[in-house]
Amino acid sequence: MTAATTAVAALAFLIPLGWELRSDHRDQVMATAERHSATVAGAIAAGTNQKGLAAAITAAGGAVVHPPTGNVPGRVSAAEVQRTADSGDIRTIDISDGVVRLEPVTVAGKTSVVEIFVPAADLDGHTGRNWLLLLGIALGLIAGSVFVVDRLARGAVSSARNLVQAALKVGDGDLGVRIQPSGPRELAEAGYAFNRMADRLVTARTNEREFVADLSHRLRTPLTALRLDAEALDPDDTQVGMLDDAELDRRRGIRRIRQAIVTLEGEVNELINTTRKAVAAQVAETVADGLCDASEVVRERMMFWSALAGDQNRQYKVIGAHLRIPVPVARAELAAALDAVLGNVFRYTPQGTAFEVGISRRDGWVAVRVEDAGPGIPDPEKAMQRGQSDQGSTGLGLDIARRAAQATGGSVSLARSAMGGASVVMLLSDADAVPKQASRFGLVGRMARERTNRPGRSE
Repeated sequence: MTAATTAVAALAFLIPLGWELRSDHRDQVMATAERHSATVAGAIAAGTNQKGLAAAITAAGGAVVHPPTGNVPGRVSAAEVQRTADSGDIRTIDISDGVVRLEPVTVAGKTSVVEIFVPAADLDGHTGRNWLLLLGIALGLIAGSVFVVDRLARGAVSSARNLVQAALKVGDGDLGVRIQPSGPRELAEAGYAFNRMADRLVTARTNEREFVADLSHRLRTPLTALRLDAEALDPDDTQVGMLDDAELDRRRGIRRIRQAIVTLEGEVNELINTTRKAVAAQVAETVADGLCDASEVVRERMMFWSALAGDQNRQYKVIGAHLRIPVPVARAELAAALDAVLGNVFRYTPQGTAFEVGISRRDGWVAVRVEDAGPGIPDPEKAMQRGQSDQGSTGLGLDIARRAAQATGGSVSLARSAMGGASVVMLLSDADAVPKQASRFGLVGRMARERTNRPGRSE
């Protein structure tokens, strides 16, 4: 299609050009004949003698002079010569082998006619060569256009084929496929858009699975409260002594409640573990951007946990949560992280164990600290690994806190608390100040030392 279009355009341009070149050449040849005729006519008008006239005729390339009287043989008939002399006009007569130019010259009332013959070979000279040259130009244009269009089309087809293949792979579930954008600008833009779409699909799927895992882990908070309440109920042993029917029903009901809680915990753990296996090969987890008041989150979550602490006779303190302290993390994420840490306190320390929640800020960093008077954490390094736990749980609690802290550029550290148990410190960047401390863990240590004069020791 492109070759045909180029051929039509070339012919539409070159054919008129060929005719114009032919016409220009004929005009040049006739102009030369006119100059020759004018030379002879000038000699006749000047009354030049026979010798001078012969020289002029020779210079004119063999012109023929028809005198007023007599008949000199020429290429046209005597009648045409007489008609020219009678009319007094210059005439051009086509003959079989060329063109004859007749120019009348009147001297002393007598008219002579100068005849100049132009052969057909001179009129059409170089015309064939010009047409061949133009034909070659046309063929060159067509060949060049075919080559260029082929190269462009080959690149466009290759780019489109790569895009189609990549789209099919993504449709089959391979979200890791990417393409190198190439080809025309539109296809290159489509390639970049495809890569961005694939990146967003990976991020969306990862975030979705992380959300399922973290949401499932959040279910452990009320589940822990239910389990602790169930443990506070009377024994469910139905084999001891003589029990009446009402007592047997009551104890059986307690047993069913405890078994249901154990089953529910198992289902939640299975859901978390299954989701984590699907996310293991994906990119590193990210926490949604946001901004919240860390003090408000601490106060709000402690309202929930305080009721359970009262049921278990746990003494607790909340320190530093009376001032507004903004941090660049989503409210729900910070609440989930704090619930995960506090849930570990209630789950892994005996009833009646005191704990403390504190928040402080310094040098562009905000420290959220949870300490307890329990047995501590035997292996802090292993406890910080996602999915690792020696207590039969999913091991995601501290990892949720770590991801929330790292999303702000901070970190989570574990140590022995001043109360004798575990100390978990989430270090978050301050939304109102630029962090100045190079070593974040050094800042955590100084905050802990400033809070109490009692020496701490590592787990």
